[in-house]
Amino acid sequence: MTDPTYDVIVVGARCAGAPLAMLLARRGHRTLLVDRATFPSDTVSTHVIHPPGVGALQRWGLQEQVTATGCPPVGRYSFDFGPVTLAGAPGTTATPYAYAPRRILLDQILLNAAAAAGAEVSEGFSVEEVLVTDGTVTGIRGRGDVLTARVVVGADGRNSVVAKTVRPAVYEDVPALTVGYYSYWSNLPTDTFEAYSRPGRGWAVCPTNDGLTLVIGGWPHAELAEHRDDVEGELMRTFELSPAFAERIRAATREERIAGASVPNYFRVPYGPGWALVGDAGYSRDFITAQGITDAFLDAEGLAAALDATLGGDEPYEEAMADYQKRRDARAMPVYQMTLGIASLQPPDEQMAGLVSAIAGNQPAMDAFARLNSGVTSPPEFFAPDNIGRLLAGA
Repeated sequence: MTDPTYDVIVVGARCAGAPLAMLLARRGHRTLLVDRATFPSDTVSTHVIHPPGVGALQRWGLQEQVTATGCPPVGRYSFDFGPVTLAGAPGTTATPYAYAPRRILLDQILLNAAAAAGAEVSEGFSVEEVLVTDGTVTGIRGRGDVLTARVVVGADGRNSVVAKTVRPAVYEDVPALTVGYYSYWSNLPTDTFEAYSRPGRGWAVCPTNDGLTLVIGGWPHAELAEHRDDVEGELMRTFELSPAFAERIRAATREERIAGASVPNYFRVPYGPGWALVGDAGYSRDFITAQGITDAFLDAEGLAAALDATLGGDEPYEEAMADYQKRRDARAMPVYQMTLGIASLQPPDEQMAGLVSAIAGNQPAMDAFARLNSGVTSPPEFFAPDNIGRLLAGA
């Protein structure tokens, strides 16, 4: 077989694929980035980039481009449990803010950065076939062309054409737990990522571009059919569970249609002969913790480092990719398990209810709780007995 045309072909050019292509191209690897969409292009999303994701934008030199869109910084998270509300700072000194940019803006910035780094970009490209020779992925076919690569990466989401071809093993999988719907409201000002939790219901609020506020609400997936024909009515009934918020949103105006999603939960083995998976193609979690974009950024960095090591000859493919999977799972699994618990939409258990009540009004402890939910602090670190002891002691 002749030498492949590319070192890496990345299928999918959004929050995982575009940064991956950018990072590989910056390291000098011949990279092709394809997507069936043409950009600028919107997609269903919770929008939030938590501070660890903003840290990735800083490392890539892209944060200023995101802030230049006019998307406001968010330096406060609040968690309304009904009887108790906790509010704190979610970031660090280096990355104090979250952002929730419209995807039609964010994805274009990421795509442009990949092209500027030297990646070849092909929009409106539908992959007709993932090519496999003797059990090894060798390239893709689309537009009548055969394009070959040393590695083909699926960055094309939960319905990844690469994953459908290679059929990776799935583990820790749980069916969809919630269904969520969102839109954008004017005259609903906030500088806070607001999360509301009630038995069987949850919703969140965050400022985005153009003076609009993103509002997303949801209920158990088991109720999907029950409310399908009256989504807006059920959202408004959900908001009535907080009279103060219901009053605010009644005074606001919905400016766009309501979009919805229901997300399965799984990990897929993210690599094999000639192929890899990144972002939602390799790992998906319920949207309720809004970790998708941040996860995609961090996953892209991890895979870029692994591919760079093996493409450069520093490490055998199997070793580099096994280490990538190990590191991905060590970072993501605790947040995944926490997300599943939150997505159950059940009241906090007795221990958690006691903790929430005990730290209410204690600003350092509430800041720590915000950092847990933003991904700055891992669940094992936060829930370690010594740390809980310090929080309860008011340290």
